Amino acid sequence: MELSKYSIGIGDRFNHQAKAQLNAIKKAEEAGVFITPVWNKSFREHQIIHSRPEDTRMQADAAVKDLNWVRPYFVDADHVGIKTIDHFINSCDFYTLDVADFIGRKTEEENIESFVSNNMKFCGALKITGIQETIEINKAIINNAAEKFLFAIEEAGRVYRHLLERKGQNNFVVEVSLDETDFPQSPTEMFFILSAIAQEKIPIQTIAPKFSGRFNKGVDYVGNVSKFHKEFEEDVAIIQFAIKEFNLPQNLKLSVHSGSDKFSIYQAISASLKKYDAGVHLKTAGTTWLEELIGLASAEGEGLQIAKEIYRQAYNRYDELCGPYKTVIDIDTNKLPVPNDVEKWTGERFSKTLRHDQSSVEYNLNFRQLLHVGYKVASELGDRYINALIQYEEIIEKNVIENLYERHIRKIFF
Repeated sequence: MELSKYSIGIGDRFNHQAKAQLNAIKKAEEAGVFITPVWNKSFREHQIIHSRPEDTRMQADAAVKDLNWVRPYFVDADHVGIKTIDHFINSCDFYTLDVADFIGRKTEEENIESFVSNNMKFCGALKITGIQETIEINKAIINNAAEKFLFAIEEAGRVYRHLLERKGQNNFVVEVSLDETDFPQSPTEMFFILSAIAQEKIPIQTIAPKFSGRFNKGVDYVGNVSKFHKEFEEDVAIIQFAIKEFNLPQNLKLSVHSGSDKFSIYQAISASLKKYDAGVHLKTAGTTWLEELIGLASAEGEGLQIAKEIYRQAYNRYDELCGPYKTVIDIDTNKLPVPNDVEKWTGERFSKTLRHDQSSVEYNLNFRQLLHVGYKVASELGDRYINALIQYEEIIEKNVIENLYERHIRKIFF
């Protein structure tokens, strides 16, 4: 299986918007831009909602059939490791191997020595097209990279071989994720990470590094855009060099995690893709669930009451809901509206406060982040919430398509 040049990870918490998401991708195709859809859902999300990977597969397959989609598509086991991967074996054909927790753990000394020995040929001045500065490499630098990253990549190798045994060769796409860690990887570190991946014989098609700045869930990038642009371009250059040097898959590309709504860096990503004729995998997730809420609120009546009730519960259960996401949200609780005030809002006011339109004076990124992690409340409403999605399908679908196509696809891929 081979991932195309451009692909997008489309999350769908409640498995009801796959058709709308695919319609947005079909709009891009009609405009001449071909993007592979990858429906992604993590083990954590399945646990919170009490859904199964099979549900994601069924929804994706149904959307593909209904819309006569004839191009490739995938279902991603998002952020999995050896403890969770078996839940996804029968339903997924894309696996995001998350090894961030293993960064910094040292492997066996003999493994480090072997890795250093195999990479000593790169000692000296390494000049890579696209990186202005010459990369100086010596034995100590290779050794440090091995001590920091080799165990993590060996873990990725163990998970990959487990997958290979269960699913067979060429039956799935592999991504290696290093993004959920404290510090971005330098170009030199990325080079030796890719060397280690090649050594493990993992045929990765995307890699998700850590970039500087904050990638908070569902809101815009916070950080130095110029610095991000430089990091992104350097990683693209390293990948293109490493593909040839280590005989990695020709379609290997960067993956940007928590990529939804990072509007301020989309121009930088788009410019880099054009400059290097490179591909990208943009992983989005919870913004689809927020578009559901916006649609419900806009519908007034029962839809608005459900949206208000979800906010009230999320506000009152702040610690419980935000705890699992504390490293990827940044909420000023003093700027959260109190539920009694929200109760008086019209559907338009609720929607404008939630919709990610930074030109609107009513937009509140704190309100948006809290609701982003509040999907557990909606799941507890059970049939009441699901029936509302069906009842107000038309207005919700319109919001989902517009959000994915206009705010994401057009800004990066066009």
